[in-house]
Amino acid sequence: MKVLSVNAIQLNTSAASKEEAIQLAGALLVKTDCVAPKYIQGMLAREKTMSTYLGNGVSIPHGEYENYADIKKTGISIVQLRDGIVWGDDEKVYLVIGIAASSDEHVNVLSRLAEVVDDEDILNILIHTDDPHTIIRYLDGA
Repeated sequence: MKVLSVNAIQLNTSAASKEEAIQLAGALLVKTDCVAPKYIQGMLAREKTMSTYLGNGVSIPHGEYENYADIKKTGISIVQLRDGIVWGDDEKVYLVIGIAASSDEHVNVLSRLAEVVDDEDILNILIHTDDPHTIIRYLDGA
């Protein structure tokens, strides 16, 4: 299942806060017609109740259960932060991966992302690439 497109990737960017980074990831999900605009508020609310930091410089913001109605189709967005951003207790995030998935598909998407995050070589490529197709090649099975 194709869950990522070039239009859902923003490379070599910056954000002043994790909230801004989440908004950037959410805006890409809106742009690619994966979610309704109000889904972004759910992503921000989720982050306030529980950190979406996954590890190794990656966060995976997504909406709360109540926001599933705002999901139009499964998809992910990628925001690559060139200088990283502090995300909680001194964790630095370089890849913000916005997720829009129903409860059934959510597990499959998270499983694939966890595999990638555990592979430091692949993760290093994703954090530093300037080619959106490289990101798609590694993550589109998500």
